Amino acid sequence: MSGDPGNEGYVPSQSPRPGDEAPAGTPGAGENTCRHCAGKGRMPDGSMCEDCNGTGVVLSEIGGA
Repeated sequence: MSGDPGNEGYVPSQSPRPGDEAPAGTPGAGENTCRHCAGKGRMPDGSMCEDCNGTGVVLSEIGGA
């Protein structure tokens, strides 16, 4: 899964984001839509989402990782 196509400047990051549930490269983890901002990278007030650092995605554990 990738960032919101309207989220200009999206670059997959190896740096951990506050909303990440697992480190990059963890088997059984992958990118998922940020629940805090619904994948927009911005909050309703226009500020950057601090959970995903404005990317709209976080790393989530899947399949019991």
